[in-house]
Amino acid sequence: MSTRLQALCEQLKLMTPATEFANLADHLAAKETSLLGYLEAALKHEIDIRVGRSRHTLTKLAGFPSIKALDGYDFEFATGAPKQRLIELAGMAFVGRRENVILLGPSGTGKTHLAIALGYAAAQAGCKVRFITAADLVMLLENAKRQGRTKEFIKRSVLAPKLLIIDEVGYLPLSTDQANLFFQLIAKRYEAGSVILTSNLSFGDWEAVFGGNAALTSAMLDRLLHHAHVVQIRGESYRLKDKRKAGVIGQSMTLPSMEQ
Repeated sequence: MSTRLQALCEQLKLMTPATEFANLADHLAAKETSLLGYLEAALKHEIDIRVGRSRHTLTKLAGFPSIKALDGYDFEFATGAPKQRLIELAGMAFVGRRENVILLGPSGTGKTHLAIALGYAAAQAGCKVRFITAADLVMLLENAKRQGRTKEFIKRSVLAPKLLIIDEVGYLPLSTDQANLFFQLIAKRYEAGSVILTSNLSFGDWEAVFGGNAALTSAMLDRLLHHAHVVQIRGESYRLKDKRKAGVIGQSMTLPSMEQ
């Protein structure tokens, strides 16, 4: 019986092993569950397995450097982080509306953690997500351009994800050509899908990063901010708190804050 059941499972491409169906039948038989009840339980079990594997695959393909969750963010230390607003964003309504999230704040305040946490929540909700640093993204865009594959790259890597996370914008200044490529990406993505972007720079400093091109920077910000949630995070570096406690860094030493 188990061999025939296994063959049927394979033919139907079911993920639930035949042994699980047999165990479920024995379990429900003891409860005198009806045949329809067993069928419902078996189908639900199959769906649960498929959803679980889909979530695992989406998380793996997202390219997160590590897995972070919102409940792992230290809101008690990062008192400048708007907790309620971030919890609302974790509901993923912004992804359905194709809105953007811009996380701004000094280095070490957990912007990347929050970006990953929101991206992980999106993957768990069944969304295709892509995480990449701005520096790596620009490098890939340049490589695609040299190979004559810019349109293909944008279609596959920029437009395909429902949520695109670009980390550390402004960490390195861009050349004129790099700034133009980045603008093309934002322009193509505009109203096509959500973007989460992190930066330690206020918007007034972006022009210097994007090749000193005021017109390009203005046009890019216009697209990014049209449908956006700007989250300003204030506070000290979480990474330096232990060194400060140990006296390695003076208690009065703080990282510069950002103006909203």
